Amino acid sequence: MSKTVVIVGAGVIGCAIALQLGRKGYKTINVDKNPEVGYGSTSNSCAVVRFSYSSIATTALAYEGYHYWKDWENFLGVNDERGLAEYHQCGHLMLKHSPDDRIHVLKFYEELGIPYEEWDNATISERLPVFNLNKCGPVVPVDDPEFWEESSANGEIAGGVFVPAAGYIGDPSLATHNLRRAVEAAGGVFKLGRRVVGVNRSDKGVSSVELDDGEKIAADVVVNAAGPYSGKINEMAGVLDGMAIKTKALRREVHHLPSPPDFDFERKGVMTSDDDLYLYFRPETGNKVTIGSGDPPCDPQVWVDDPDDFDRGFTESQWNAQVYRAARRIPELPIPNNAAGVVDLYDVSDDWIPIYDCSDLPGYYMAVGTSGHQFKNAGVVGDLMAELIDACENGLDHDQEPLQYECTYIDQKIDLGVFSRRRKIHRESSFSVRG
Repeated sequence: MSKTVVIVGAGVIGCAIALQLGRKGYKTINVDKNPEVGYGSTSNSCAVVRFSYSSIATTALAYEGYHYWKDWENFLGVNDERGLAEYHQCGHLMLKHSPDDRIHVLKFYEELGIPYEEWDNATISERLPVFNLNKCGPVVPVDDPEFWEESSANGEIAGGVFVPAAGYIGDPSLATHNLRRAVEAAGGVFKLGRRVVGVNRSDKGVSSVELDDGEKIAADVVVNAAGPYSGKINEMAGVLDGMAIKTKALRREVHHLPSPPDFDFERKGVMTSDDDLYLYFRPETGNKVTIGSGDPPCDPQVWVDDPDDFDRGFTESQWNAQVYRAARRIPELPIPNNAAGVVDLYDVSDDWIPIYDCSDLPGYYMAVGTSGHQFKNAGVVGDLMAELIDACENGLDHDQEPLQYECTYIDQKIDLGVFSRRRKIHRESSFSVRG
């Protein structure tokens, strides 16, 4: 008899987990307070696909995840009446501060066989003539008198590293709907517009989840994939004391600006990581530029206790900080009078590395701390969580003997102990959205 799995959350991660569990014969039920899959923080993801991470394991995971997007139609194996999400392979440029700035991820790229190119400033100017190549740091608040001081005396940046395979998904909500159709084809069901208010246990482990209308769903397994609500769900389940790493919700703004005049950023632009300005930007549909923050120390972070109660409007301070910093790198960038983009919550772990793990409550699992940097990994995360759950339900003591996950597309094994709730904080992390 197949086991029933209740997955709390129907974002891209929750749906991917349901798909792979369904393919293993589990009966899956995704519960989400929103009226459709991908309606929460997933819908406001920048959906960037890059491989620049702080460890070999997280880099390998991202490179494996890229292959799912390249093979999206075959991976899904079903049609969606809305069409399939498209992968835009624009490439990823990481700017270098100085000639001796050996970008640390290159050692991981070389070990994993990820192709990359070294670009000098002449190449950057040829490919991206709208870029100002002067050093612009150090980053200060936009109201600091030094913000607009000419920095050409500090010299130019020292080229960059370009990864051709990287890119982005233009419609993250559509990608999640694609997964929904595949989940349903595998026998999974969805309870949407329903909120989980309790996770119940018996003397053997997890037993059911309770919904806001009083319904209880009996469950052999519960998976927390609740995004910014993950900490609340873990609290309901009573598993927080067994976690050395925890999660909390962070308010984020991402801004959309028109492309510079006479330059089609949507077709000719590349995704760029600019550590000189603590920014990242990528092409956006409609010949626009999407700009996000790399969390400079001078910018305050807004942590949210109640994910149902936060300011969804743009703030003048964050808008000014991000768009005017971006204008330092792209001087001809038009800046509208009215802010545009998205405001939402990120589900963030203490070291910005996700938790993919079991828990001290038998039958209760977590795929949390994922916002901002794990959309790209949805396909592989669905698979590794299904492998982890299946192994633990069949007797594996993952805490004592962490599962060694074998990738499908690349020749790598990943020690899932890296993503343990009991791990020590990874001090090599960027402690930012870059992971």
